[in-house]
Amino acid sequence: MADQISNYQCPSCTGPLRFDGKSGRLQCDYCGSSFSVQEIEALYKDKDQAAAEAIGNTVSAEGEWAGAGSNWAREQGLRAYNCPSCGAELICDETTAATACPYCGNPSIVPGQLSDMLKPDYVIPFKLSKEDAKAALKNYYRGKKLLPRAFTSQNHIEEIKGVYVPFWLFDGTAEADMRFQGTRVSSVVQGDTRVTTTEYYDVRRAGSVKFEKIPVDASSKMPDAHMDAIEPFDYSELKPFSNAYLPGFLADKYDVKREDCYQRADERAGNTAVDLVSQTVGGYSSVIPRGSEVRVRRGRVSYALLPVWMLSTRWNGKNYLFAMNGQTGKLIGDLPVSSGRAFAWFAGLTAGFTALFSALLYFL
Repeated sequence: MADQISNYQCPSCTGPLRFDGKSGRLQCDYCGSSFSVQEIEALYKDKDQAAAEAIGNTVSAEGEWAGAGSNWAREQGLRAYNCPSCGAELICDETTAATACPYCGNPSIVPGQLSDMLKPDYVIPFKLSKEDAKAALKNYYRGKKLLPRAFTSQNHIEEIKGVYVPFWLFDGTAEADMRFQGTRVSSVVQGDTRVTTTEYYDVRRAGSVKFEKIPVDASSKMPDAHMDAIEPFDYSELKPFSNAYLPGFLADKYDVKREDCYQRADERAGNTAVDLVSQTVGGYSSVIPRGSEVRVRRGRVSYALLPVWMLSTRWNGKNYLFAMNGQTGKLIGDLPVSSGRAFAWFAGLTAGFTALFSALLYFL
């Protein structure tokens, strides 16, 4: 098989390089050398190009053994590559753009997955480390009153990986034209009588909101709810894409086309415009929406890789998945609920309401 992978190795000792988010440089853990992204990018430019051009080339052999293996890989949506460091064959998803060799541990880049039309416009480099992700998960458990006591001590991290997740970033404008019914209630006391007056108003509001880079994840493997929940990303740290940011992390190319993400982007833009226009209606006792017309004008679409730590834990035979923004540290995930603690909390809440109601009856 043709060599289709690049290993980013230290120019000083040939040890594997990894991108360090805190320093913003590529580090060698063997000799301690560090290099800028620009230095490594220039050094590996020709090698990446050669690897990208090798995509799709295969080495044929006589007999049925090689052919059967190739058919199996294609049927499973997989690809096979050779690790340049140890020669081991790596089996990856068709969307894999960066991984690590399970035999020698060297970070491996598949440049052809992110070249030409597939090349991202931007990347936000990882800023937080694996240790930061572990600490954030422990902190996430704190203060959860309904969390089983044994979960924190017995729950173990099964897997933690830093992934550059593909996102489409949508620009555009949303216009909202809305109608509301507003009421104003006033009351005065006339002798022994309180007179209440309710006035009804037909309220209209219209406005437009310009959006830049609405993110929609473009990987079918990533749970949309988790990806939405760890926003926002700080776009001031967007960098022009370079393979040099990838060593030490996993990366995927998109497998959800941008056309298939239009609806999610339109809904997010439209809903935000409705919320903002609704917030301009004030000065009324009550406001009831009566109708709205929303128009989304689509603009430029960019392609970016954004940093996400994915943490998988297991407890009582069940898996729990967490996602952390690799730039800001915002973490989200599912947690179990202790039925005993939930019952005790509900019983305490009910008892409190009963006592309050009894006290009110006593004084009435």
